[in-house]
Amino acid sequence: MKIRRFLSLGILTSCLLMSFLPADANGKGKSKDQITIVLDPGHGGKDFGAVENGAKEKEINLAVAKKLRSLIEKKLKDVKVVMTRTTDVYLTLQERADVANDAEGDLFMSIHVNSVDKKNTKRKSVRGSTVYVLGLHRDQDNMKVAMRENSVIELEDDYKEKYSGFDPSKDESYIIFEMAQKRNLGESIRVAGDAQSEMVRVAGRADRGVRQAGFWVLWATSMPAVLVELDFICNPQSVSYMTSSEGEDQLAESLFNAIKKFVERRN
Repeated sequence: MKIRRFLSLGILTSCLLMSFLPADANGKGKSKDQITIVLDPGHGGKDFGAVENGAKEKEINLAVAKKLRSLIEKKLKDVKVVMTRTTDVYLTLQERADVANDAEGDLFMSIHVNSVDKKNTKRKSVRGSTVYVLGLHRDQDNMKVAMRENSVIELEDDYKEKYSGFDPSKDESYIIFEMAQKRNLGESIRVAGDAQSEMVRVAGRADRGVRQAGFWVLWATSMPAVLVELDFICNPQSVSYMTSSEGEDQLAESLFNAIKKFVERRN
């Protein structure tokens, strides 16, 4: 019975990979020397993300992503930037991954803001940046973050059918991430480490480290991919920083430095 269940799960995972990854990555005439960076400002439209202290996550994410795009376009030669959204619009997680895959991206960076449960007594003082890559979520805190970010799926009609039965609130759904291909994990970890160290060095964020968790949008992209949590929106001081022009500039510069190192490795 256990063998049959494992085989069924393996077949399901294979089908999911075939459904969501691009069938042909060489058919769009992309320049051999061009590197494509896909920036994904998390949330948008009816999906506000976390809302705390007079700020909306979706707006912070977009502001930092736009400044990051400007830095890349200004300072990096032969690098194309693709944004999953440039305005306040709603996109599903799969649509974000589709943008990245259709663009034949070389690196996917999803930008978010963190938060904790309202019952957490430290929610006004918790602080720091974290960068996630796809992987096992043995740590319960990592699991909670993944569940929160994946919960946007529930805004879609018939999301269980669209996502092949995946339920962002159930632990057992996340086994598909444990079985996912890991060919891009090494480079993802390098980018994540660079982004994290730069946010500490340039933006002065507390270091909460690089972690692994089951984010759908990372799993569905066929390239090195990271998800950045800039800081905590539930902390008034962190919000004040992230919504300031100086904060946006420093956070964008931090992520730019990590992307620059990625481009240099590729060249």
